[in-house]
Amino acid sequence: MDELTAWIGRSETLHDTITPTPVRALAATLDHDPAPVEAGTPLPALWHWLYFLPLHRQSEIGPDGHARRGGFLPPVPLPRRMWAGSQFEFRSPVRVGDAVQRTSTIADVTRKDGRTGPLVFVKVRHELRCNGASEPAIVEFHDIVYRGAKQPGDVEPPPTAAATGAPWQREIVPDDVLLFRYSALTFNGHRIHYDRRYVTEVEGYPGLIVHGPLIATLLMDLLRRQAPQADVATFRFKAVRPTFDLHPLRVNGAPQADGQAIKLWAQDHEGWLTMDAVATLR
Repeated sequence: MDELTAWIGRSETLHDTITPTPVRALAATLDHDPAPVEAGTPLPALWHWLYFLPLHRQSEIGPDGHARRGGFLPPVPLPRRMWAGSQFEFRSPVRVGDAVQRTSTIADVTRKDGRTGPLVFVKVRHELRCNGASEPAIVEFHDIVYRGAKQPGDVEPPPTAAATGAPWQREIVPDDVLLFRYSALTFNGHRIHYDRRYVTEVEGYPGLIVHGPLIATLLMDLLRRQAPQADVATFRFKAVRPTFDLHPLRVNGAPQADGQAIKLWAQDHEGWLTMDAVATLR
């Protein structure tokens, strides 16, 4: 752990331009009607993930489809990597045409003992600044968890039942094409999302895993469909249980009595909670 914690404070800065084609492509992927995407169009919440893509050379890719470890991220010696959750502050809009700088910093590295072995959590802070601004438009914390290889007899944590009776509901079929398109849009080479033989035979899962960020995007898309004029100030989500491509999933939302908080959650076909989230509005 001493070697891994030495990564705390390490940072990198990247630059990108918010171009319209990824916006149109994700809108099509989420099954929205075609609409003009002109300069100045604000990005919906979380759509900044379409930019600052991980452009690693093919020779730098590891066996799981991610870049080999030890560059910006610490070289955690555990084979399975998952997106555990994120927290966001949306301080000002990011718009099509903006020149954006993203500064990423390793905020923390911690080790915990889980029921199936050691876990290593890496927290990354991202700050996005537009057009040379001194203050960030978006502040994001990204939680990554690393786990050991799945072993025979491993006991998964007991599932949690999702809340019922949500006023907002939408069923999604996470088929191979949806997962492939989202992987392509985010240049995500992680094989658990598209390589069925790898995910079942090497990582021991029953099917392709639906991207955590895709589920989070679907939750925020539900909010956008139900409350198109809502101005999201903060959002946080936690991945609770893997979602596979074998069955439909459901995204749910429930505005709270204070008029600002909106509880959002995803569930699998059996009614188990797979992602828990909350958005707050200005």
